[in-house]
Amino acid sequence: MTKIRLYLLLSIACVAGYAWIGVQLYQDRFTDTPINACIVKHVTGIPCPSCGSTRSVLSILKGDFWNAAWWNPFGFLITIILLVVPVWLTVDYRSNRSSLFEFYLHAEAFLQRKYVAAFAILIVIANWIWNINKGL
Repeated sequence: MTKIRLYLLLSIACVAGYAWIGVQLYQDRFTDTPINACIVKHVTGIPCPSCGSTRSVLSILKGDFWNAAWWNPFGFLITIILLVVPVWLTVDYRSNRSSLFEFYLHAEAFLQRKYVAAFAILIVIANWIWNINKGL
């Protein structure tokens, strides 16, 4: 992946993430009908590994870290990404650097190691099993 493609993808993902959180905050405030966007759960009735992530991020925004962890621990990672990536993109753009791209390349190489990839997959599967068992 090129630097431009990565930065564009991350920018779009962050804008979409902020828009989705905004929609959810608006929905929580003015309606009683939750918006369920999980296609996997809608089609199969089984929650996906990321089900509950939006509610987790919303709980973090409210300072309710215990509920955030219960909804989905991945919400903490998503929140960190949504806070750090826009700042990092801005710093790289203004300073004409590529530190985020370099970090991405190192992270990609690290995650391609078999034991690291296997561990990451096990974490996702464990989270998925937990989501199913808690009845998300």
